Amino acid sequence: MSIPASSADGVCYEGSGHQALDVIARIVAAIEAMPMVAVRSVDRAGMVRFWNHTCARLYGVATADALGRPLESLLRPAAMADDYAAAIARVWRTGQPGAARDWCMRLADGRTVWIYSTMFPVGPGGAPDQVFCLDVDITARKAEESAQLSASANFRHLIDRSSDAIVLVRRGRIADANPAALALFGHTHKEALLRRTLAQLSPPTQADGAPSAAAARLRARQAHAQGNLRFEWRYLNGAGQPFWAEVLMTSVTLDRKHAYYTVIRDISARKEAEQSLCLAAQVFENSRDAIVLTDGQHVIAAVNRAYDEVTGYHGAQMLGQPLGAHRCGIEDEAQYHRILAAVDEGDHWQGEVWAVRANGQRYLAWLALTAIRDARRQVCNYMGMLSDITERKRAEAQARHLAEHDFLTGLPNRALLLDRLNLALTAARRHHSKLAILFLDLDRFKHINDALGHHVGDSLLREVAARLVRCVRAVDTVSRQGGDEFLIVLTDIGAVDQAAHVAATVLQAITQQYVLDQHRLVVTTSIGISVYPDDGTDIDTLVRHADLAMYHAKEHGRNRYQFFNADMNLRITERVRFENDLRRAVAERQFELAFQPELDLATGQVLGMEALVRWRHPELGLLAPARFIDVAEDCGLMVAIGTWVLQEACRRARGWQDEGRPLVVAVNLSPSQFMQRELAATVRATLQASALPPSLLALEITEMVLMKDGNGALATLQDLRAMGVSLVIDDFGTGYSRLGHLKDCPVDKLKIDRSFVNDFEHEPAEAAVVSAIIALAHSLKMKVLAEGVETEMQLRYLREQGCDQYQGTYVRADAGPASAAADGAASGAAR
Repeated sequence: MSIPASSADGVCYEGSGHQALDVIARIVAAIEAMPMVAVRSVDRAGMVRFWNHTCARLYGVATADALGRPLESLLRPAAMADDYAAAIARVWRTGQPGAARDWCMRLADGRTVWIYSTMFPVGPGGAPDQVFCLDVDITARKAEESAQLSASANFRHLIDRSSDAIVLVRRGRIADANPAALALFGHTHKEALLRRTLAQLSPPTQADGAPSAAAARLRARQAHAQGNLRFEWRYLNGAGQPFWAEVLMTSVTLDRKHAYYTVIRDISARKEAEQSLCLAAQVFENSRDAIVLTDGQHVIAAVNRAYDEVTGYHGAQMLGQPLGAHRCGIEDEAQYHRILAAVDEGDHWQGEVWAVRANGQRYLAWLALTAIRDARRQVCNYMGMLSDITERKRAEAQARHLAEHDFLTGLPNRALLLDRLNLALTAARRHHSKLAILFLDLDRFKHINDALGHHVGDSLLREVAARLVRCVRAVDTVSRQGGDEFLIVLTDIGAVDQAAHVAATVLQAITQQYVLDQHRLVVTTSIGISVYPDDGTDIDTLVRHADLAMYHAKEHGRNRYQFFNADMNLRITERVRFENDLRRAVAERQFELAFQPELDLATGQVLGMEALVRWRHPELGLLAPARFIDVAEDCGLMVAIGTWVLQEACRRARGWQDEGRPLVVAVNLSPSQFMQRELAATVRATLQASALPPSLLALEITEMVLMKDGNGALATLQDLRAMGVSLVIDDFGTGYSRLGHLKDCPVDKLKIDRSFVNDFEHEPAEAAVVSAIIALAHSLKMKVLAEGVETEMQLRYLREQGCDQYQGTYVRADAGPASAAADGAASGAAR
């Protein structure tokens, strides 16, 4: 019987256990459909373990009455008891099937029957724990054989009328054959069989590997010695296909010469049944799933070894017990009765159930219960298979978690967020409530990754995720969108000020110091907020508007939150277009360099040129750095732009040297460029490519960068200084750096920020600051350059304070050679 692949509930659960159940169910049904074969089994104690319907009919004992009783109380040999005991003992001892032979058995009611019985062992790993016997009732045939021997006058008539194939063998060759023999071997004329040997009607070798010719001669000698011999043999039919036969070879004397009457019966169907039963028994015993077999009244007839392991109920104690006594461990009795009703209606049910082991432990199981019907379509057996799927369900849950959560932070990923957001929007529409989305992006997170490595960045993201979860309610959702972006869904908020309160809480939590390995970091975030239904009624719109508001927060200083409004859309669109233009400018090299001279304050001589980048925009014209540097930093283009500036400046400086004007070229390093771990390698490669001496290159960093990167900045400066380039701190005085920190840095020059120079004419305090900076720098053996000098008074004051160099729009009247040198360098750059 085939077993459906799905239960009445529409659940499908496939696996090796299901296939085993299908095999066993079909085999048991096939055996029950063969009324000629009585199948029984006993264990080592001689107790009946299996007793099919044919056994009940042949031996007159019902299945329920036979199971669990000693076999000797039901039937025993009427003769040759010692031979019978020895035969079954040999099967137990060797683990090999016994030879089939005839036995006369006495039954419990005193009757005797003749059976042709085959014994074979079944058990796991080659250690038999049961012996199965396949019995065929040959009582009538025995009577027929007796009648044939006693009625010699009718012998020929009986041979011709026999349904079994009978051949007469003289001198090893067929001398006569009855019609049944012609039919069995596929011939219409007797002459086709005459003078052939039985070995010629057989395959070259038998099933045990013995050559058929030699084995046939051996059987003939044994039959002659014993008078008759019954054995199993493989022959070939008319189509050349092998088939199994039962052979009775009887030695007779005809005309004072030895001959043999050989009766041949096709037992292919029985052998297939034996093989099927053997396979079923092996599958049954070795299946890792618990299997129970009952009769038509739900009385347990057999359980396999795994049943004990899965349920904790011992198989020997279960035999003969009603299945309902423990319901296969099914916890819910009402569900158990529903399952039985489904099987009665559709012959099969399968699905998940909660079950209880014998020790009281609950577990999730997969149950498949099938009704097995006989040839009359009546239910003769029920077979159940029970699998513990606890670990499988746990693995499925783990796989589902991995598919729906971010692997780094454990937060819901984009897929799970969309699912929860859809449910939250549905609830908000139904209850006419508000919902807020907070879109977060960590400020300048890329700098941390570049400077400290991705492992520090990953640790930071995990800590940020933990802080965000602590800022919201259990009903809210915190999700990582990728990179350093997070999204928070606030459900059922009373008013927008509740979203503002959460955003403020998040800002405060994020800005608390992080201690990661040996690093102490302070990080900020920018937050954009959109509210349903004010800013959108669908997921895409709300998320997009929160994203736009976040960009607006970044443009207005970062470390803040911003609600969405309609004007942002236009500004953000312009910002995105500007970013795209900037990316195109990097690809197409739309940048130019302008140079500002650095002059000796005492002599007016041009000492060097500071390289300043300009963007030749196709539509907007020449743009100063203030228009695009911040945008380049935000979208990760500053490293590429800074590298181009460094390479182009070194190339121009080499050109000046070749023209006889060896001027130092000063190049500003952006924060992201300075924090790159490959900076020293990039500078070294640029110097080699341009053939510029390192002494003619000065690299400038701001005081803020020096303070922010700490020890990392110091190591980078030392690498660069070892190369021979000059190091300059730009915009000094704006960062409030510690004196001790500055003392340890291998810096050659300080640049006083132009804000101090512009104001000291009217602000005495600013003049004092300039004087202090000059004194400080000189005490540390550093040169000082003042930026933004525009008047003679400023120049005179700086000279009085001992300043070394200056930059600015003011050019002394006596600086003719210096001015000409600067003009020449600038014009060379323009070319």
